[in-house]
Amino acid sequence: MCGIIGFCDYNKKSDFDILSNMTDTLIHRGPDDKGCDIIRLDKAFIGFGHRRLSVIDLSELGHQPMSFDGLSIVYNGEVYNFQEIKKELESLGYDFASHSDTEVILKAYHKWGIRAVDKFNGMFAIAIFDRAKNKITLIRDRAGVKPLYYHYDSANGLFMFASELKVFHKNPYFHKNINMDALALFFKFGYILEPYSIFENTFKLKAGHWLEFDINKCEISINKYWDVFDYYNKEKSNLSFDEAKTHVKNLLKSACEYRMIADVPVGVFLSGGYDSSTVAALLQQDRAQKIKTFSIGFHEEKYNEAPYAKEVAKCLGTDHTEYYCTKKEALDILPTIPQIWDEPFGDSSAIPTILVSKLAQEQVTVALSADGGDEIFGGYSKYTTAQKLLRIRNMPLVGKIVGNLLKDLRLNALIPRNSLWYYRYEKIYNCLLTNKRTDILPIASLHFFDNEIKKLFIKKPSALPTNFDNSNLNEQNDFLDKIMAIDYKTYQLDDILTKVDRATMSVSLESREPLLDYRVIEFVATLPNHYKINGTNKKYILKSIAHDLIPQSLLDRPKQGFAIPIKDWLAGDLKEIVFDELSEENIKKMGILDYKYVNKLKNNLSNDYYTTKVWFLLMFSLWQKQWLRR
Repeated sequence: MCGIIGFCDYNKKSDFDILSNMTDTLIHRGPDDKGCDIIRLDKAFIGFGHRRLSVIDLSELGHQPMSFDGLSIVYNGEVYNFQEIKKELESLGYDFASHSDTEVILKAYHKWGIRAVDKFNGMFAIAIFDRAKNKITLIRDRAGVKPLYYHYDSANGLFMFASELKVFHKNPYFHKNINMDALALFFKFGYILEPYSIFENTFKLKAGHWLEFDINKCEISINKYWDVFDYYNKEKSNLSFDEAKTHVKNLLKSACEYRMIADVPVGVFLSGGYDSSTVAALLQQDRAQKIKTFSIGFHEEKYNEAPYAKEVAKCLGTDHTEYYCTKKEALDILPTIPQIWDEPFGDSSAIPTILVSKLAQEQVTVALSADGGDEIFGGYSKYTTAQKLLRIRNMPLVGKIVGNLLKDLRLNALIPRNSLWYYRYEKIYNCLLTNKRTDILPIASLHFFDNEIKKLFIKKPSALPTNFDNSNLNEQNDFLDKIMAIDYKTYQLDDILTKVDRATMSVSLESREPLLDYRVIEFVATLPNHYKINGTNKKYILKSIAHDLIPQSLLDRPKQGFAIPIKDWLAGDLKEIVFDELSEENIKKMGILDYKYVNKLKNNLSNDYYTTKVWFLLMFSLWQKQWLRR
């Protein structure tokens, strides 16, 4: 796992010192080695930088930037099947000096060009400079496990790319102007959806896409090589449940084993839920040596999953480590969030994710995480809730009547204003009254409604982006297909994966996601939906696999999630910080938010209706202080 950076500067002002400073910004992603190259062309300066966390081939032969026959590469991630690709390339006459997957990627690109990416099974952000063509190519993995930002200001003559936004701040020619559409997305959903970033002229390269920057023409072209929608659009499989279950189990086993390939110690994050327990069970099943598992516990019982994880670990026979963190340890992380997530990020489970990452990093360099299970196998309650709302909405006249009735009840204040029910009723009637059924998912995911954002912003946005696009999904796909496919490309990508990547890499720990092996989603997307959600039984096929490996009694319990008591914290230990950060002076100095509305929110900290809204405001204020108010 590594951090990559690069630029093409037509003004030739970005020199080696700037490149070195930009590269060092990512030392947490790669503490083991550093590489910087400046290529001075007649037209521009090209800079490639790399920070390395050594995981495969720990020798100097894995050093980057790496070059071969006019190609130079910097790369972040792992291609797990690199040994098979290497054998194929050797049969075609290629020689290899190292045992690294970097050299395999470079020579695969030399042989097959961009179509080499079709062979890669892994997580990756790749940058390749082709001297002969005078082009820089960026490639991001299918699911978007690894981040890749790019910035292009044609007026300023500067193209840059990096694993994290904070790198760009180290180039003095980077202009930090907030993208108000992106900020609106943050307040609506708690994260910024691709391709947006918080800054203007700065974007996330979409998952499953590649970008080509033509240095001679100063032009960017972006192309798609993989899309989960293509697999949801296929005809449903006619395999029996038992046949499908066997195939899914084999795919999961293969995916888990691939992710154990490393020249450093590997462990597993274990929450005691179905996803992480299945991963741990599949890995421990045929091993004499105990795998290492890690869990974080909280003293607040409502949020504590550690006892469940401990029971699963005992059952499987893993080498288990748990740590109960105090409230102070958790709160001490708060000031570091803007530095780690270098654009506004609202998921409060970032805090326990950092804690469990720190715990694991004391013993291992790689940790397997079971993210993706809910989005792929249908684990969220919002899916079944959305289906119920759709059924009501589709009843002739009933949906509109019920929707308008709830709207009238709410507007007439028959439901207590600013209560959590008031907020829920607003979501329900909007879901029932929407003309587009797939809007039910983004409506159900909202934290600030559009009318609230218009109150929050001084300059009222004219149109608020949603980015929950499903235009490429076939009409014959049923509702569950559509919302799971959209969730895979939005919430999973820009919230869950962003959270895990930044948290783990902040402590120089590589996280690997076996459930996001592209072979798994490509197959599961084609399965009948009742194999995923069967009545009220969510993740039906995955649970069936898990029950063959672990006693059902250890796993069957209400879904808990990885949460912290933010309502109690905001009204208690964090209250002083909230009032300081959201003071009239600070808010007015920003020139973005309406203080009168912000003040109304912060003065209702004990109200469930406001909890998440105030947390988002706090996260934005802390971010703004870190990156703009200095």
